[in-house]
Amino acid sequence: MPKTASISMRIEPEVKAQAEEVFANLGISVTDAINVFLHTSILEGGFPFRPRQPRYNAETYAAMQEARDIMSGKVQVKRYASLDELLQEIDAEDADA
Repeated sequence: MPKTASISMRIEPEVKAQAEEVFANLGISVTDAINVFLHTSILEGGFPFRPRQPRYNAETYAAMQEARDIMSGKVQVKRYASLDELLQEIDAEDADA
């Protein structure tokens, strides 16, 4: 068996779990997938795909930023005790419009 080297990296637990599920469905491990990526990168002389910056319209970008702000606690969100309470507020907003 050839010698191996270790790579240690930090990744969000949710991303790791999602990647494990994706690659398990393909019958390989995350380690195998990383090896495929690295070998293909070597063969291609760079990324084995064309890296691009995602393009979003202003409304989508604003919604993504709002979600980040909510997740980080920068923005406090209103909470509802029940679905009925939420629906009543939506109906009241519709009546005012």
